[in-house]
Amino acid sequence: MNILTEKFNTPYHSAPFGGIKNEDYLPAFKELIQKSEEEINTIVNNSDAPTFENVIEALAYSGEQLDVVSNIFFNLNSAETSDQLQQIAQEVSPILTEYSSKISQNEALFNKIKKVYDEKEKYNLNEEQAMLLNETYKGFVRSGALLNEEDKEKLKKISMDLSLKSLQFGQNVLASTNAYFKHITNKEQLAGIPEAIIEQYAEEAIERNLEGWVVTLQYPSYIPFMTYAENRDLRKELALANGKKSFDGGEFDNQNLIKELLHLKQQKAELLGYKDYADFVLEERMAKSPVKVFDFLNELLTKAKPYAAKEIEELKSLAKADGIEEAQGYDHAFYAEKLRKEKYDFNDEELKPYFPLDQVQDAVFGLSGKLFGLTFEERNDIPKYHEDVKVYEVKENGTYKSLLYVDYFPRKGKRAGAWMTSYKNQYKQNGENSRPHISIVCNFSKPTKDTPSLLTFQEVTTLFHEFGHALHGMMADTQYPNLSGTSVKWDFVELPSQFLENFCYEPEFLKTFAKHYKTGDVLPDEKIEKIEQSKNFMEGYQTLRQISFGLLDMNYHTKVAELENESVKAFEDKYTKATALYPTNPETAMSPSFSHIFQGGYSAGYYSYKWAEVLDADAFQYFKENGIFNPEIAAKYKVLLSSGGTKDPMELYKNFRGSEPKVESLLKRAFG
Repeated sequence: MNILTEKFNTPYHSAPFGGIKNEDYLPAFKELIQKSEEEINTIVNNSDAPTFENVIEALAYSGEQLDVVSNIFFNLNSAETSDQLQQIAQEVSPILTEYSSKISQNEALFNKIKKVYDEKEKYNLNEEQAMLLNETYKGFVRSGALLNEEDKEKLKKISMDLSLKSLQFGQNVLASTNAYFKHITNKEQLAGIPEAIIEQYAEEAIERNLEGWVVTLQYPSYIPFMTYAENRDLRKELALANGKKSFDGGEFDNQNLIKELLHLKQQKAELLGYKDYADFVLEERMAKSPVKVFDFLNELLTKAKPYAAKEIEELKSLAKADGIEEAQGYDHAFYAEKLRKEKYDFNDEELKPYFPLDQVQDAVFGLSGKLFGLTFEERNDIPKYHEDVKVYEVKENGTYKSLLYVDYFPRKGKRAGAWMTSYKNQYKQNGENSRPHISIVCNFSKPTKDTPSLLTFQEVTTLFHEFGHALHGMMADTQYPNLSGTSVKWDFVELPSQFLENFCYEPEFLKTFAKHYKTGDVLPDEKIEKIEQSKNFMEGYQTLRQISFGLLDMNYHTKVAELENESVKAFEDKYTKATALYPTNPETAMSPSFSHIFQGGYSAGYYSYKWAEVLDADAFQYFKENGIFNPEIAAKYKVLLSSGGTKDPMELYKNFRGSEPKVESLLKRAFG
């Protein structure tokens, strides 16, 4: 019997890691797809008149085990992949896409859905049921249910191609990242880099059976090098290598894939009756239209650019004092760190001893307890997919709430960055509230033989960010799995994550956990004050950087025809020109490794980071005005988190805040 096809015989039916063999996946997917199709056939062949219960609800609860196995497989393909897993992904993705298309284009099923939708007035639906009906109907229409047979086949083929090509994009980026490393044998070339980071580079060399030190393009290795290395030539070399990821014409080049992906998306949009892919995507977002997004980004650009230009002038002055006539992008992190030290008299390395990973995790656990009554207990009897992973049982006021997996350290099989994901959704059925299994995956520096894992302050905020997403998943309390947790509009999904980051800058909270790992001394008041003051350091630059990504994304998904006769690099340069603060380099481009929009779910949606910043600034302002641990406001915020996608996000936000979010809250926080 295949371990993946039945309810798991593990605590809380958690993923049976350790018992799964790679060869289990393909047969399990095939068997579970067949089971799910049988559930669909039961709905379609039911001779009773279509009702909300026997069509819409039955569909919402169908395919549960298939969803769980899909989550396990694709999460592992991101966090602990291998050549074999990547090969299986190439086989599985088209099968799943075909299955999905078969359901969304099942005419008999859609006719039943449409009948219930057309007669919805006769059902006494509550708000969540009405949302489920509306989302189900729209989902089918947006998946081609109203198309003729020929166009349905075209859409199915497009969807399969998109699935495979986006998967290939991500695999290329990972392979390209892993393919490069810089082997250093002369320690003088590491001048300026803190000893703890040098020790990290030495351990990387040992792992590769090399003498000396090794720097990679993994963020915990690359970012400190760019920030502290005095050797400008080496900074340039590393920056060029990073900028050439999947952009060097080699085996892992993504330039043609980008054009193919964008062309397929445009075809899909036109087939479904939309002008372009952005038009198609934004119909289902808070922003509603490309025009609104462009207006939003350009308004922020106008306000932020003078601040950004002033910041860069300061950096250029520092560089000029070192004899650099024209500062380049690879000088930015180095001189920004110099300027930060000059202005605020601290650098990230000085702060790191106060932020050992375990203490930071305890702090975010404690904050969750204070705001929402959550507790976290490590479980050693729940299977894990790697020895670095820890699993916690989460309880709310003593009652089981969720499982939380945390996976903090980089590995060759793990993609870069940080993310939250889920292995199992929350839902209610037959009187049982089935609780979620949530995971946080990061790439923090590993402990060494002499020191624990110590976080930069930016990594502290990263952990809080991902934990904000995790809270959204863990607090879920909805009837249906497809409206649960983070199943919300994409430009609303970053609110809980970005909101939680704000606590990292509050002295009252910082003092509870920022303690030196050796001495136990609390981070001195003057350092905390510097953190507060530095909160908006380079805010103009960072804002322009995010706007740059957002504008590039929107232009890719509204102007795909221009790519017919233009290179990816030329297109990128043209549409980031307004936000560029350093000269561009003809040898580098960021688009070929822009996984958010070409592999992740942020196509025509990258703007949502800044959009959600307006929400989070406004939401935290509400807490600031009434006390950051205010129990009444925390209770209202908990309702927002637990409601998932059961209500329109603006309505949810207004129920919490009492008014619509104001862009002024963000501008005030960013620029005073």
